[in-house]
Amino acid sequence: MKAFLFLFLLPLISVGQRAPARPFTRQQLAKPATVPAAPPLSLQEAIATALQHNYGILLSRRDEQIAGNNVTRGNAGQLPSLTGNLTRTFNNNNINQRFGGNEPRTINGATSNNLNTNVTLGWTIFDGFGMFIAYDRLKTLRQRQQQITRATVEETVETVTNAYYDVVRQAGKITSLEEALKIGQARIDLTQAQVEVGVSAKVEVLTARVDYNADRSLLLQQQQALTAAKITLNNLLGRTPRLDFAPSDSLVVTRDLREEVVTAGIKANNPRLAQARLGVDVVTYDRKLTRAARFPQVGLVSGYGLNRNINNAAFAGTVLTTSTNQVQGLNYGVTASMPIFDGFNLRRLEQNARVAEEQSQLSLDQTALRLDADAATAFAQYQNFLQLLDLEETNIQLARQNVDIALERYRLGLLTPLALREAQRNELAAETRLLDIRYAAKQAEIALRRLSGELVRG
Repeated sequence: MKAFLFLFLLPLISVGQRAPARPFTRQQLAKPATVPAAPPLSLQEAIATALQHNYGILLSRRDEQIAGNNVTRGNAGQLPSLTGNLTRTFNNNNINQRFGGNEPRTINGATSNNLNTNVTLGWTIFDGFGMFIAYDRLKTLRQRQQQITRATVEETVETVTNAYYDVVRQAGKITSLEEALKIGQARIDLTQAQVEVGVSAKVEVLTARVDYNADRSLLLQQQQALTAAKITLNNLLGRTPRLDFAPSDSLVVTRDLREEVVTAGIKANNPRLAQARLGVDVVTYDRKLTRAARFPQVGLVSGYGLNRNINNAAFAGTVLTTSTNQVQGLNYGVTASMPIFDGFNLRRLEQNARVAEEQSQLSLDQTALRLDADAATAFAQYQNFLQLLDLEETNIQLARQNVDIALERYRLGLLTPLALREAQRNELAAETRLLDIRYAAKQAEIALRRLSGELVRG
């Protein structure tokens, strides 16, 4: 009789209200308000903010500015140096002079002063072409720092993009948990209705509430994970850690990347490989500079000076008087030097420079090999994640349909609470796997674009 009464009243039961019977849909279920509205943030805005405020990029750009400031002909030794000097001294002395057997001559508080000023010019006109080699080396150092800055920018953009999509992933998990809570609330309402008509025991309502609270606990933990992801992204953007935002871009994976295009991009555009190539050029210039030290060093020198000495206690015979001595004039000339023997130190330096050049070439080869290995690994992961993504996208549709059917069967009294809970868990696990695999596939895609030098344009 009770079962008949429940089936009679069943068409009138819905979630939170009485209405004509119809199958449950997700739109019918109330959505818990868990996260307050926040200003939107697109990926493009996040990257633009990072380019302006990320400390790693800012520091690297300062290093690039220093390297650019160093590229001058004066720093390379091609320009003359002009130096001005000034010395002024004052003396106050007690003098005691004796000439042969004569009486000593004593002067207390004798004063004198000396002025010495000059301007000197030095200009190296030949140093084995070392000054020209040094200038080319400075330009190469600037180019290498530019590549370092570019690599820093691309790696930072990769990190920012991954962090942004991690926020999208964590927010997606919150949406999945909220959907689970809606289904859990529907289960509570249905079970309570069954208890009211006497076809279910109160323990089933309590079990439904326990499961609902377990899902709420997972939601609270996931909200903390989302907060942590936002703090990480804000830190990369150089913003206040607690600044809230809502990502406006969705997590979409590009599926048409080709391995041969990535490999060609590494050879042509990768900044770390270009940095290693320029490193070889730098040590080659170092070796040439060492060799230039074997040649004669020829320079021009010139100067104009004034030396004036005023002595207020000078003797002219037996007469105490004041003497002034002043010398001024121009001097000029040529200097030349050539190393003859220095204990074989130049030869040692040349040997070390050749070894350093070989090391730099080995480092270049190692960098190229490592980048190829990174690309092969990322592309293998990319292909594998694409296959998994296809599988999980199909699976999530099945899991959602299964939950809808299970909920309807539970409403009709044809399914146990345990079976409904299992279907709900399977859907939640499928949602989580889909988000994680989509995020991993996007990471592999971003890594491939960064390796090929296509992540940042311009």
